[in-house]
Amino acid sequence: MDRTPDAPRVRLLTRPGCHLCDEARTVVEQVCAELGEAYEEVDLDAAAADDPELRRRYTDEVPVTFVDGAQHDYWRVDPARLRTALARPRR
Repeated sequence: MDRTPDAPRVRLLTRPGCHLCDEARTVVEQVCAELGEAYEEVDLDAAAADDPELRRRYTDEVPVTFVDGAQHDYWRVDPARLRTALARPRR
């Protein structure tokens, strides 16, 4: 996942109706708000229309969290681990 320098550091790949996605979103929202970081949420199914590789690669792992363009977690987001990753300088 390519990142531009001004893009949010955290990307959350989700699906509608996914209870794990709802839980992950809550953690990401809280940690990002606490640290003053932005995040973006991407619907896997909508994005896969333009990039079928996304669905092939991540369909069984949603929600998937990326930090600075690199995969960070899937299924669950550990708030302490996310804080630690965001404490590092942007890649």
